[in-house]
Amino acid sequence: MNVTSLVVGLLLAFLLIGAFAGLVAGRLMPRVGPGLPGRMAIGVLGAFIGGFLFGLVPVDLEVGLVGAPITAAIGAALILFAVARIKKH
Repeated sequence: MNVTSLVVGLLLAFLLIGAFAGLVAGRLMPRVGPGLPGRMAIGVLGAFIGGFLFGLVPVDLEVGLVGAPITAAIGAALILFAVARIKKH
């Protein structure tokens, strides 16, 4: 296995986890945010945000097949919450 295939595999896994997180966040906050493709993109961005936020606390949740989607979904839900608050004002 070479490095290129490993990087591509990790990138695809990150995108799939982010897309899944966007779907979960859309279920948590159903009337907020864009449609399905937009929520999937917000899920990918939420994976970055969730990973950053959980990296600040001494909890090792952002790693693994269970922790990564949970972290990404929380990050995506926070983004959708922020969008809802901004739209209100």
